[in-house]
Amino acid sequence: MGSVHSIREELLAYMNRNQLIHSHFAELAGLNSGTLSRILKGKHPISMAQLAAITAGMKLPEDYFFEDYIEECFSFVVSMRRIRPFIFRSAELERLDCLEQIVNRLLEDLSYASLLFEFAELFYEDNKSQAARILYQGVSEAEKYQHSERLALCQYRIFQIELEEQQDLEEKLRAAAQFELYVNRLDAADQLDAMKQLMHIYGLVHKWKRVDELAKEMHRIASVQYELEGRRSNTIEERVKRPDRPFYYYILYAYLARSTASEECGDYKRALSFVKLYANGEHWVQENDEESRQVIAQFTEWAVANTYLYRLMSGDLDVIHEYADYIANQEDEIFVAVRYMVQAANVFKLNIDSILERFAAYIPYESSKTEFGEYNQAILQESYAQFLIDLAVYFFNHSKSKEQALNTVLKGLEISITINSSKNIIVFMSLYEQYREFTDQELEERFKNLSSEVYQPVVFQLLFQRR
Repeated sequence: MGSVHSIREELLAYMNRNQLIHSHFAELAGLNSGTLSRILKGKHPISMAQLAAITAGMKLPEDYFFEDYIEECFSFVVSMRRIRPFIFRSAELERLDCLEQIVNRLLEDLSYASLLFEFAELFYEDNKSQAARILYQGVSEAEKYQHSERLALCQYRIFQIELEEQQDLEEKLRAAAQFELYVNRLDAADQLDAMKQLMHIYGLVHKWKRVDELAKEMHRIASVQYELEGRRSNTIEERVKRPDRPFYYYILYAYLARSTASEECGDYKRALSFVKLYANGEHWVQENDEESRQVIAQFTEWAVANTYLYRLMSGDLDVIHEYADYIANQEDEIFVAVRYMVQAANVFKLNIDSILERFAAYIPYESSKTEFGEYNQAILQESYAQFLIDLAVYFFNHSKSKEQALNTVLKGLEISITINSSKNIIVFMSLYEQYREFTDQELEERFKNLSSEVYQPVVFQLLFQRR
């Protein structure tokens, strides 16, 4: 980094080269001549507006002097009136290197942590995620021994940014594990939304016991808050922080998550017991507005569909076509239902070719809505990859052409490599090896190309399993 005088030295050199006196350059840059003179003598700090004028007057890129300006910010009396515009302009121009340096310098005085957190929240709301992350990380580091709600909020925002930006499933899991240490320090409203996001990630990696635990805690918190909400006056209600959805939604959602966790563990009786709980929202939800009616209707639809599902997975095979007829009118639920029907077909040796043909237009699934709400692309890809595992097994068992099954395996392997789902990669590679005798040259070449992209430890794990 240059010295504090480098901006002034370069400006003087520029004026000498171009034979410009103070008044001429001041007029050219739109600056007051006296102010420019005091700046050049080092008697006056340079504001961001003056820096922009000087840079434009010298016909240089706007951020040319940004690294030097960091020193300028701390050479006179430290003033946020000067530093704030620099922070925001650095974020707008994505000069994250300068932003990180200025934040680190400011946080040598912890009294700036509160203000920098406010800036981070503004960046986050304005979708300047990378800039926001730098400020959140800086504040987190400064307050790591404070056990404060602000520290927890910083970690929550970093977690949310990671989920949006990361397509790598292993990285999402790492972010979830790191953030979970802070979730119970959040305000109740933020806790509910955070728990919902954590459940999504843990569900993807089949940590269903943890999903069930989080859902149980979500139910406790949401129930307490919903009861308190009924007692609050209108004046108090205006000051209470609220989650993304009404509190009763999280009660219903907790039941749904616990039923899903039970189902994934093969306990369909327990799953059905939770279905009954989220099916009867109309009997206890106090609100009677359009939103509450929509929420109750949605959970009721899921309850009907999941009742069919759990009956099917419990061995009531006659229900499968009734289940198919029901979900035919629930377009957003078709993919989820077909996935479970394929699983049932594999368990009970059923032929569901007619159902797969009926719903072929919904595979691959185009919607981002599922019973767990809006999913981002990585979560959809993981769900689709898991579906392709079941579908490949079904094709191997029922299809006259093993090529169809092998194509399904390679498609799933490609998706799993994209999102770095090591568990799925191993399953797909194992399936391919199991049926390799049915491959042809083209399929073998595709498999070799995909295998070369797999992280080496995954290959070693596969080889170890084959011994």
